[in-house]
Parts: sequence; structure tokens; C-alpha cells
Amino acid sequence: MGNVQHKPNKLMFVVRAIMVIIGGLIAAYGLESVLIPNFVSDGGVTGISIVGSQLFDIPLGILIAILNLPFIFLGYKQIGKSFAILSVLGIASLSIGTSLMHHVPTIIHADTLLITVVGGIILGFGMGLALRNGGALDGIDMLAVLLSRKLPFGTSDLILFLNVFVFIIVSTVFGLKGALLSGIAYYIASKVVTIVEEGLSGSKTFHIITKEPEEMVETIRDRLGRTATYREVYGGYSKEKSIEVTCVINRLEDSKMKEIIRDIDPTSFVIVYEAAEVKGGTFKKRNIH
Repeated sequence: MGNVQHKPNKLMFVVRAIMVIIGGLIAAYGLESVLIPNFVSDGGVTGISIVGSQLFDIPLGILIAILNLPFIFLGYKQIGKSFAILSVLGIASLSIGTSLMHHVPTIIHADTLLITVVGGIILGFGMGLALRNGGALDGIDMLAVLLSRKLPFGTSDLILFLNVFVFIIVSTVFGLKGALLSGIAYYIASKVVTIVEEGLSGSKTFHIITKEPEEMVETIRDRLGRTATYREVYGGYSKEKSIEVTCVINRLEDSKMKEIIRDIDPTSFVIVYEAAEVKGGTFKKRNIH
């Protein structure tokens, strides 16, 4: 019986591995067909590899593989075995992909804006696909995760900080303009990564402390087709009892939700934050027409 239970996990791991490899190949295509031929780099370990490749005439794929090795070991120690295996597959496919695609036709020439946007989107899509399936294509993320545990900074702050140094190094080879374009492409890529990881729709959680909880819940149900919950909360200073309504919606319903709050109780206290993932329960909405 034990073997039967493990089969779906193994199959799932194989599917994730294939997706990570595809992500690596997509990122490699973005680098070789758009960014590198136009003297635009990426951030992170890939960015340093591109600089090293240009300076010392070493194939980019070899540098990507070698420079990421210590970070893969770091990922294995800090995050786990499956993450390390998937990252090895992703970085290997990025590395081999850049070698295989070294002579692919450059799809955009000279148009600076288009280079950074299209290059950033292709690169970000590949990186996001890998991250969504549990692997990384660049060791800088692992270094940032480790440093965030030792230093009083968030992971995203550290990734930004580390990349400032990368783009200073990039400027020595591609010049200031090349470094600035690389920074823009990297920024676009990071936004695409977020979209691919979280999905376009995304979810938001609303916490509404209101004097009209019943009417608020009913209106949310009638006008949005969403269920909401409520609970008693107490002011830390006043000890006054209030009711907090909680509702999870998708990003597209955000303005409608705010409109409902304005209509029912414009004096309510509202906290909104991104929900990384929503599963189960009654998140499926009913028809409102």
C-alpha cells in the first residue's frame, strides 16, 4: 500500500521537474534572442555570468553552472532536497539552453524600450514558471533567503541590494546605459515572476471592522456572490466590543468590494492584504445574477 501512496507524489515531482526545465529554456531564449545580443544583462548570478562570459570569452552556460553551484548547496542546506534537485535541473536547463541557443536569431534590434520589455517578460515568465514549480534559476534568491535570517532585512530588500552590486559590475562591461537597461529588464522580469507565481487573478483578504456586520455580510453575498465570516474583536485600549467581517475575493472584485463598504458603512476600519494562496472552503463564488 505504501508504494501506491507515493506514486502521485513521484508523478507530481516529475511534472514539476519538467515545468522547471521548460522555465529554464524559456529564460535562456529570452537572454539569447533579446537581451544579450543588445548588450542588456540580467541580474543575479546570471548577470555576473554574462559579464564574465563577455570579459573572458568563456561560454555563458559553463559560467552559469559553475557560479550557481555554491548557491545550490546553500539551497539544499537551508530549504531542502527537492528544492535543490529542482534548482539543479532549472539551472542546468538554463545553462544548456544558453549554449544551444547561442546562435538563435535576435528577434528585436535597436528598439531600446521593446528590448527591455520583451526580454524582461520572457525572462520573468521562465523564472516564474520555475519558482512556481519549486525550483530556482538563480542562486541570488537563495543567498537573500539565508541573509534575511541573519540580518534585519526582508528577502526582497536583500535581492534588490545584492542586484545593485551586480548592475555596478554590469556597467563595467556594458556601460552605464547597458546597466540601466539591464536594471529595467530585471525589474520587469521580477514583476512577471510575481504574476506567474500568484496568477493574474490573485486574491485579497478584507478585514472590515464595522457597526453593520449583518448588512455587510448580506450585501457581499448579494452583490459579489461571496460568503464572509465575522467574529467579535475588542479594542486594546477602550475594551469596546466590535465585529470584524472577513472576506476573501479575487483581485478583479476589489473596486466592487470597496464600493459595498462605502455604501454600507463608510466609517468602518478596513485592512486589505494579498492572499498568496486560497484553497478549499467556500471560496467558489455563487452566481449573482
